[in-house]
Amino acid sequence: MNKHKAALAFFAIILGVVITVAFVTTLEWVDLHQASNSAVPGTTGLAKPHPHLDRAPGEPIDSPRHAQ
Repeated sequence: MNKHKAALAFFAIILGVVITVAFVTTLEWVDLHQASNSAVPGTTGLAKPHPHLDRAPGEPIDSPRHAQ
């Protein structure tokens, strides 16, 4: 039973080290700058809604072909 406790303790220590290294490595690559709520210069406002489609989704488009 003592062999199992030693193996479990060793596994827990190794797991803790791996998680810590992964956390520190991830933080190095994360940009910690805070985003602002102000609009970017040149922004015109909210998006405008698109006009409704004349057909159902998935229905083929029936457009007349141009004569050549």
